[in-house]
Amino acid sequence: MAKLKITQVRSKNGETKRQIANLKTLGIRRMHHEDTPITRGMLEKVQHLVTYEVID
Repeated sequence: MAKLKITQVRSKNGETKRQIANLKTLGIRRMHHEDTPITRGMLEKVQHLVTYEVID
C-alpha cells in the first residue's frame, strides 16, 4: 500500500474547528501516512493548508 508524505504549508489560525480537528487527526508531525479513503477525505477538507505527495 502506498504512503503519503504530508506537509503543512499554511497556518491553521482562523480556520474552522472542523478543519483544525482534521489537521490534528492527520498528525502532521508523523512522517508517513497510509493512503486510505479516510485520509484522502481529510486531506480534501484541508487541501488549502497542506501539500502531499505519494511515496511508493
